[in-house]
Amino acid sequence: MLTDRANNSSASTAAPPHVEFQKEGDGATVALSGAWTTRNVRRVDERMREIERDTSISKLVIDLSGIELLDTAGTWLIERLRTTLQEAGKDVKIEGQSESWGALFDAVGEVATTPDDSPPPEHVSLTVRFFAAIGRNVYAFGDDFVKSMHILGATVRGAQMKGSRRGSIRPAAIVHQIDSMGIGAIPVVVLMSTIIGAIIAQQGAFQLRYFGAEIFVVDLVGILVLREIGVLLTAIMIAGRSGSAITAEIGSMKMREETDALTVIGLNPVGVLVFPRLVALVISLPLLTIIADFAALAGAMTITWAYSGIPPDAFIQRLRDAIDISSYLAGLIKAPFMAMIIGVMASVEGMKVGGSAESLGQRVTASVVKSIFVVIVVDGIFAVFYASINF
Repeated sequence: MLTDRANNSSASTAAPPHVEFQKEGDGATVALSGAWTTRNVRRVDERMREIERDTSISKLVIDLSGIELLDTAGTWLIERLRTTLQEAGKDVKIEGQSESWGALFDAVGEVATTPDDSPPPEHVSLTVRFFAAIGRNVYAFGDDFVKSMHILGATVRGAQMKGSRRGSIRPAAIVHQIDSMGIGAIPVVVLMSTIIGAIIAQQGAFQLRYFGAEIFVVDLVGILVLREIGVLLTAIMIAGRSGSAITAEIGSMKMREETDALTVIGLNPVGVLVFPRLVALVISLPLLTIIADFAALAGAMTITWAYSGIPPDAFIQRLRDAIDISSYLAGLIKAPFMAMIIGVMASVEGMKVGGSAESLGQRVTASVVKSIFVVIVVDGIFAVFYASINF
């Protein structure tokens, strides 16, 4: 903001700022002249500070009649001098002020004299901070749970895209998501499951060799893969791959206000964005679990043949004796529940994205971490439940 005096002097022709300080007994006069603008005030800043530190004066008159140009930076220096001396108990008077500078001095003066009403920081003990953090996390968990139930309920309700259109399920959107989250994940699921199955078989055979019971590695691999590792490993990989993608996609739409646009045109954002992805996950994860089970058993079979000399036919025969249909179903039953957890958690975090790229990154990270954590907790709950009913 730049204000000219009556002579309308331009910034290019105005003289540099100048400070003339004269003492008269216990009082003094400061005559300011020239162009007090952002470009020039650095020349007089130190001189103004010297006057502020002068303790020998009790009264001061600030004469502004010689100032040709004045902007916010120059006004700030003048207000700083005035407020500093007044706070020190000095009598300060400003003369020669142009009427056109009134609004500028008022605005800068409000900023300079506004007191800080915030209380001083209090020292908080480590114990208080620890329990405060627990309280915040519990509150955040409750908030996430409510939002998850909202999205889950809206999804179950809602292939309903419009209030007047029921049952408007879009198969093409679901098939597209199955292709993206299911078929696209097959290579990484097969690779990781094969490697994990091979590692379990090698380590199991190495330990059982001391007892002359290497053949029992087939029982170990079969039960562990079919009941736990196959579905859990697949769910973790899908949470990292597809869950993060869901959060990023929905979060990007939220940042660009596309979800608000859907609401404005009468569409349900949950039905349009979440429903196809959730259905695709519920369909894809059990199928990927089956593929992961076969891949892990194939990796274990290869390692036991090469490391322990157990041929494939003996491996398959022992596997038939070691497992039954319950071992197979115990893992497969978990898959739809884990798919729902991953989809809902990813959607909740996507809907919480703000207007910045930093917020998007934070929500994607939170989505993956929370999904994996909840999936592991649910797997433990299923294990306890299966043991209680002897399944």
